[in-house]
Amino acid sequence: MSTLSNKIAIVTGGSSGLGKATLKKFASEGAVAINWDINTQRGTDLLKELEAQGFKSDFYQVDTADIQSVTNATSSIIQKYGCIDILVNNAGITRDATLLKMTDEQWQAVININLTGVFNCTKAVAPYMVEKGYGRIISISSVVGLYGNFGQTNYAAAKAGVIAMTQTWAKELGRKGVHANAVAPGFIQTEILDAMPEEVLAKMRSKVPLQKLGSPDDIANVNAFLASSAADYINGAVISVDGGITL
Repeated sequence: MSTLSNKIAIVTGGSSGLGKATLKKFASEGAVAINWDINTQRGTDLLKELEAQGFKSDFYQVDTADIQSVTNATSSIIQKYGCIDILVNNAGITRDATLLKMTDEQWQAVININLTGVFNCTKAVAPYMVEKGYGRIISISSVVGLYGNFGQTNYAAAKAGVIAMTQTWAKELGRKGVHANAVAPGFIQTEILDAMPEEVLAKMRSKVPLQKLGSPDDIANVNAFLASSAADYINGAVISVDGGITL
């Protein structure tokens, strides 16, 4: 059974990593899986791939840090599909450095995408969910947003902010039929980790009680659950998907 049949679902940063896995999962569950990504080539290639498999998908070139770009894409989707049921705030970047070495540019770049971008997308989409009396907002945070991490002042601040915004939205929008939840991934095997030496990956795995890294599908499965009717009484939650690393 398709759990997201005909739901209009936006995934930001859907061309790679966790976003790509989520987009594919949503499409396989029957949703119209819409990718918002700044990379036009990757977005177009993924759209062709999904359509070739018979899935319903769409792609919009969107800079989530630019409110006008977000607003324009939202208006286009409403005009084309009539509503927006699901928003997954996934787009994010890293610009790591210790506090004493972090530049203003590194700080602002991460805040712009990982925090302001989440605000922009939710602010643009939420009114249409409220109007319909239904919506699912899922924002990708991180265990770093819960516990901090060496060399990631900017990333930790943004991801902690995502959690705080999610909990606020759960209180504000829940009574209007719109659920807001956050997912906090741990060590996930994405393209970024693929480039790391094996000895570094081995150390990462050794820190996890399950003794392995997560896969993008692990996150996609949780996102699909939160987007489905099976999660009808979950609102304001922060779900850690980390193999137990934060215990």
